[in-house]
Amino acid sequence: MKKYELFDHTADLGLEIYGRTKRELFANAALALFDVMIQDVDLPTKRGGKERVKTRTVQGADAGDLLVNFLRELLYWFNGMGRVLNRVSILSCGSKKLVVQCVVEPYHSERHLIKTEIKAVTYHGLSVEKTKNGWKARVIFDV
Repeated sequence: MKKYELFDHTADLGLEIYGRTKRELFANAALALFDVMIQDVDLPTKRGGKERVKTRTVQGADAGDLLVNFLRELLYWFNGMGRVLNRVSILSCGSKKLVVQCVVEPYHSERHLIKTEIKAVTYHGLSVEKTKNGWKARVIFDV
């Protein structure tokens, strides 16, 4: 099963994200966000900084709001704290609450090339739904 795909949206960037389970959907959304933003250059000698594990609880009014809030938190980690996501584990995923454990590392311009600058996660065209094959979400980012 593919994890995500881009879709056309005027002046913005859209992602359609997939997962066999709701947990996998949220994990794939996190990884897709960083995959779209960052190209990781394999320079082992430039790996300054240790990986850190961050555990967070995110809340939302429904599954869509929860996804937007989760992606906004990750975007803040990058833009506000200079952290790049390496791995993510969804510890629990309810209808209004998500507990995640993320492995992050410091951003280094020699190692992490910016592919796409994402300014914000939007509610425009947002959807999160259970399908016959699992889960699917559509999110549009302001670039």
